[in-house]
Amino acid sequence: MQNQQEEEKIKRYNNNNKDDEKAEDEGHDKETAAPLLALNHVSRLCRNVKESIEFYTKVLGFVPIERPQVLDFEGAWLFNYGVGIHLVQSNHEDRLPSDPQHLDPQDNHISFQCEDMEEMERKLKEMNIKYKKETLKTEEGIAIDQLFFKDPDGFMVEICNCENLKLVPTDSSGKIKLPMDRHTPPVDTNRNNDAAD
Repeated sequence: MQNQQEEEKIKRYNNNNKDDEKAEDEGHDKETAAPLLALNHVSRLCRNVKESIEFYTKVLGFVPIERPQVLDFEGAWLFNYGVGIHLVQSNHEDRLPSDPQHLDPQDNHISFQCEDMEEMERKLKEMNIKYKKETLKTEEGIAIDQLFFKDPDGFMVEICNCENLKLVPTDSSGKIKLPMDRHTPPVDTNRNNDAAD
């Protein structure tokens, strides 16, 4: 069922971008485009790497992955949903958010697309995580649900169902790349199977 939905999204995306492709074929200026594939990772300073690993794995479902041994500082790498989170032990308290409890949706934050907002809200309640819920209604009547909360170090996280919102470029500077266009890194599944034996 999910594959069928993804195929339908791709078809809609391709149909919506026929005008963009036509503009490119007619000599559209590509000087503004960068040779990027996708967001690779977000780096987060933390007071306690182990507490942050627990938060990002239990609350958001990230998976710890190996990090290069050449990195000679305390930290951890996590990955899921096509993006990584790199945790770095901070030795400077002043580099972390000063008010970890303050929830302001306009603060800097990372945002994750969610397929079941009610389930995510239930999970936050069960885990006693303070959050702020907002619903944004567009001029077209589209509702975007948002949940804002903080990680253990006070960095804001947003969970939303923003797929309801149509992407409309404000100028003709280039074609929007969607996650289906991105490079997928190789995953070593044998390592987990070897550990189970």
